[in-house]
Amino acid sequence: MIALVGAGLLLALTACGNDAPAGGGSLTGKTYLSTAVTEDGKPKQLAQNTKVRLQFTDDGRLIADAGCNSMQGRVSVDDGRITLTDGGLASTDMGCPGRQDQDGWLTRILSDKPKWSLNATTLTISTASTTISLTDREVAEPDLAVDGTRWTLDTIIEGDVASHQVGAEKAWITLNGDRVTGSTGCNELQGKVTRADGKLTFGELSTTRIACSGEAGKTEAALLKALKGEVSYSVESNRLSLTTADGKGGVTFSATR
Repeated sequence: MIALVGAGLLLALTACGNDAPAGGGSLTGKTYLSTAVTEDGKPKQLAQNTKVRLQFTDDGRLIADAGCNSMQGRVSVDDGRITLTDGGLASTDMGCPGRQDQDGWLTRILSDKPKWSLNATTLTISTASTTISLTDREVAEPDLAVDGTRWTLDTIIEGDVASHQVGAEKAWITLNGDRVTGSTGCNELQGKVTRADGKLTFGELSTTRIACSGEAGKTEAALLKALKGEVSYSVESNRLSLTTADGKGGVTFSATR
């Protein structure tokens, strides 16, 4: 369960220096993924299956994570340094055994006003002891196609709370033209879907009729609620996000490359 921390965490913030040419280019609107880390001149191994992720938004924020919690705050990149301008990073508050220490490590680096340089699609940030090399996410992990990909349920979003239900990885969907097929993790599903202007509109879905109790029942109910009527969708790398028309709920899926 993720509880969002910090007042005003989701408010739009004014741009603050992301278009500065210092360091060799603009970071605005870009996301970077780590490819190598050195600390005190030696390679540093990150926790298994994790990467440093830095996203520089159009409205002047830095959104960062190191494989567990998401952190964000206003940032300036003037004078070839990444400087947090609102006193620090607001963070989600999720427990991740074996990964949480990595959050603190990345927070310390970003709070230390690291230097940055950009060479084509490679971003390098460095402090006195640590250097992180990162590659533009669109190059490192291009977006998967919406159609033909098996999307596995990852997160259920209700208001400001996102959760991962036990057994959610058994639920999945695949879109092919005007058809959607998949599983709620308990029952098979199928139906029609149309696509236009960044939105999907699901018709009435039919499912098999196995009774689903406990966590499986909660997962099924949440998924079918998200696959109802018109929803906004976006794909970034291997993640598909669906957001309900009222903006108060949705689901995210992931896919194996």
